[in-house]
Amino acid sequence: MNLIPNDTTIDAFRKQFEILERIGIEGRAKMTFQLSDNLRQVVKDGVKHRHPDYDEQKTKLAVFRITYGESSFREVFGNMQSAKDLIKENKGGWF
Repeated sequence: MNLIPNDTTIDAFRKQFEILERIGIEGRAKMTFQLSDNLRQVVKDGVKHRHPDYDEQKTKLAVFRITYGESSFREVFGNMQSAKDLIKENKGGWF
């Protein structure tokens, strides 16, 4: 099994590992959290772009549905289709 991506030279791959070793576990953890935050923002921006009429709660529901999938969404929220349903059932709580 080749761990080096086809579009990456062996020198570039080695350099990447040198940098990752140099920044240490704390630096790699920080980078992981930053990448995760960036991805969440990209998903949120995509929802807002596709649905400019969504308010913040509806956007959060859509992001949850995209991130965790339909099955998990239904498990957590039941058959709720909108933020209004969520607000009614939780009196504005969860979000």
